[in-house]
Amino acid sequence: MRNVRIVSEPRANPGDAEVVRQGIDLFNVAATGDADYSPLAIFLKDDRGAVLGGALGDVWGGWLDLSTLWVAGPLRGQGHGTKLLQAAEEEAREQGCTGVFLTTFSFQARPFYESLGYEVVADIPGYPVGHTYHVLKKTLA
Repeated sequence: MRNVRIVSEPRANPGDAEVVRQGIDLFNVAATGDADYSPLAIFLKDDRGAVLGGALGDVWGGWLDLSTLWVAGPLRGQGHGTKLLQAAEEEAREQGCTGVFLTTFSFQARPFYESLGYEVVADIPGYPVGHTYHVLKKTLA
């Protein structure tokens, strides 16, 4: 290979980004022998089908990597986040997962997750400045 270069493309072509994702996925499968992968997407919708919240993540290696949990502002504090998280955990169990991991900022939902059995396993203080980034996990029974 000649003329290899580093190129910054903040608004990358989705196909190019997918090549990178698939490359690491194939490496991980080769290293572990675990090819079972499944995206997770659970939504909170109104009668018209408008999305008012959701839980997004990926199942691989016997774990759910919960990348996003969100509920629209007017619906917060009404138990929807708990129901979404429980639905994600149940789907993970059905897929044979033994745990869930996720991240949250100090200004987001750490106490919420802890109240549902998650424990902090790592912190990155100062990200962003004046706040902390938390990594949490929960073992599924």
